[in-house]
Amino acid sequence: MPDTAARLRRTVGAGQRLVVKVGSSSLTSADGGHLDHGALSALVDVLATRRAQGRQVVLVSSGAIAAGIGPLGLSRRPTDLATQQAAASVGQGALVAAYQAAFSAHGLTVGQVLLTADDVTRRAHYTNARRTLERLLELGIVPIVNENDTVATQEIRFGDNDRLAALVADLVGADALVLLTDVDSLYDGPPSQGGSRRVPLVETVADLDAVRIGGTGSSVGSGGMVTKVEAAGIAGAAGIPTLLTRLADVTGALAGEDRGTVFAPAAATRASRKRWLAHATTARGRLVLDEGAVAAVTHRRKSLLPAGIVGVEGAFAAGDPVDVCDPEGAVIARGLVNYAASELPRLLGRSTRDLARDLGPEYEREVIHRDDLVVL
Repeated sequence: MPDTAARLRRTVGAGQRLVVKVGSSSLTSADGGHLDHGALSALVDVLATRRAQGRQVVLVSSGAIAAGIGPLGLSRRPTDLATQQAAASVGQGALVAAYQAAFSAHGLTVGQVLLTADDVTRRAHYTNARRTLERLLELGIVPIVNENDTVATQEIRFGDNDRLAALVADLVGADALVLLTDVDSLYDGPPSQGGSRRVPLVETVADLDAVRIGGTGSSVGSGGMVTKVEAAGIAGAAGIPTLLTRLADVTGALAGEDRGTVFAPAAATRASRKRWLAHATTARGRLVLDEGAVAAVTHRRKSLLPAGIVGVEGAFAAGDPVDVCDPEGAVIARGLVNYAASELPRLLGRSTRDLARDLGPEYEREVIHRDDLVVL
């Protein structure tokens, strides 16, 4: 175990391309009312040092909503979506301006990239997001990524920047993911409680069996240790190791010192875009299949056709993500549907050939194409 942890730490530290995520609690004052420019500058110093070594960094930064709390005259982080979006609108400019000022002191330029889950699960948008980030890195720019809180709806939100960071790491083919938070490591219990022990390495999911993971301890953040462990799992599924630590320890951790917690990667088993589809989307409805269609989708990896669908639930449009369920209602897959919910009932149980003959050639298509379908 010590050898594995040390090897992973060296891998993270030696990574040519890192995605680094920093949480709101690491960038804001104790009351959450304004940006902590000292902490922000300390983070930029670390990242600029790596850039000076010829390495690439993508920064996924929380803090936009928190940065807008003070200017809006609020006493705490808002809970309703509309006020969160207003705070993000005000705070996003202040956050990026602060980063640009800090990076420019090192001769570096930043580029803002705002994403929603909808942007990166639809094929053309996904490809464009990847191309944009790659080009920014080629040009020597430091991309600063955040969820587009100002326009995202509850249905198309990533939910937290930990998950967004893991998905961005997958998108850009990062060598490692670094999650910076306000605690130094993962512990097997609440760090504030006596007897809780640091977990230096998570090699497999089984290593988490004895770990009690709590939610966010910050009044300004939206994540917590649960989301960080989930993010490490998403990155791990793409073959990317994760380092979790706090800002004060990140320099030592990237130098290979025994700081923070490292999560070992697993073998990548899905295409990148399908990992996005599995982890970045929220289903807008459900399709219930018969047993034959379940076997076709899960074992033979076929597209989903109208003939195998026995039920439609929810209100969704063509192109929306939907869950695909077996006859008992268990979710077996997720995909992007080619028909609206209102169109499907009259198509169920019929072959595409019959549908084309009776309704026109545009109906000779899959309900979900296999390229837009991921088995869960």
